[in-house]
Amino acid sequence: MSTALPTKAPKDAASAPPRLMPVLLTGVFMAALDTAVIAPAIPVLRASFDLSIRDAGLLMVAFIMFSLPSTALMANLGDRHGRRPVYLASVALFALGSLVVALSPNFATLLIGRAIQGIGGGGIIPTASAVIGDALPPAQRGRALGLIGAVYGMAFVLGPPLASLLMVVASWHWIFLLNLPIAAVVMWMGRRALPAQQRSGALPPLDWTGIVLVFALLATLVLGITRSVDALAGVTLWPGLLIAAALLLPLLVVVERTVGRRAGRPMIPLGLFRNRQLRITYLLTAGAGFGMGSVIFLTSIATQAYGVAHAQAGFVLLPMVLFSMLGSVSSGRLLNRLGARSVILAGFAFLGVGYGASAWPGFGLWGFIAATVPVGLGVGVVVGGALRTIAIDEAPLEQRGAAQGLVNIFTSVGTLMSATAIGAVADFAGGGAHGLRLAYAGVAAVMALMLLAALALRRSPRGKPALHAGT
Repeated sequence: MSTALPTKAPKDAASAPPRLMPVLLTGVFMAALDTAVIAPAIPVLRASFDLSIRDAGLLMVAFIMFSLPSTALMANLGDRHGRRPVYLASVALFALGSLVVALSPNFATLLIGRAIQGIGGGGIIPTASAVIGDALPPAQRGRALGLIGAVYGMAFVLGPPLASLLMVVASWHWIFLLNLPIAAVVMWMGRRALPAQQRSGALPPLDWTGIVLVFALLATLVLGITRSVDALAGVTLWPGLLIAAALLLPLLVVVERTVGRRAGRPMIPLGLFRNRQLRITYLLTAGAGFGMGSVIFLTSIATQAYGVAHAQAGFVLLPMVLFSMLGSVSSGRLLNRLGARSVILAGFAFLGVGYGASAWPGFGLWGFIAATVPVGLGVGVVVGGALRTIAIDEAPLEQRGAAQGLVNIFTSVGTLMSATAIGAVADFAGGGAHGLRLAYAGVAAVMALMLLAALALRRSPRGKPALHAGT
């Protein structure tokens, strides 16, 4: 691994430009809003392009399949060349993808636009988090990272009604065209507000082999978990795809170790995993993604167990979404007072209690709605600033972006696994309300295991350790 630092952090973190947080939060809001508006737009897109349900599912698969490898790539480039150009380039790519989607004459072009959006979106959040680590003092990082989680929650509250309004007064195209002026504002303000970082020392060559292997590994993993290729091809391919991902993983490890020994800068810095705190953090991050992704079938319990109409099922989860925002903001404010370990323990405890109560059949509809409140609090806490703060504190400055990128990757993988696991358990148990309740009892058990894993975190934060210490 290269000993030269590619960037220098600002010497006076307190002198961060006052417009820094608006730039970062607006970019995150844009990316999160797109994720929130795609669901209500799918019926119109299906009608416009004559898509089947399987085809429509590719709109999400294309975005995820390109955003995950992009997360690793953009984080690596940010560590090499500074956060400002990478963040602005990510926003620009996201806007370009939005334009391609809005102007798509056919489904193939629509998928290309979603892929470009994924490439840009994959770089926005980890780079924004790394900027916070570079530009803000430790006392302010927790609150700032908590605001990112709150912005995500706000986007999911405002996204569906905004998409519906735009489709009523204009057309579905404006759902994506709306990203263009937002991106323009972010880029204009970002050129002034984002701190400039100067490179010190010569940079090693880009790890092209690592880039290809990371893309292949994550693509086969996404396609294997989602089984989207199986539906299109009409044959069972997902076991082979998951086996391919399992074979690519040790190959990637060998290649990245070789790059590190040659004083290069690997795509995935394996030295991060020698740090015990980071290993635990990434496990918990996957668990946080699992907990966040598990909310997807809660509306199905409302409709199948309590007779809520499909058109009104989304309103049942509104308290959960609002408390998710509250959890993100509150956990950020409490982070410095309680420490990351206590905040994370509380988050997984909320998730375990909430999902366990959601699976209990004797509470009735109002009891079910009440049970979603701790779920919202838990999601807001675990995907807020605590885990990202640990990654910032434990990773060396020159690998801070890569450390944040891995947080995003593990979160996304956990989210994908949750939908697959819940669906598989529910179907195995016979489907219906009984199958879903059994599946959510399993989710509660997973959250309990994450709670136990979080006990292994250090009780109180300390200064950034040496990466080779293995603490």
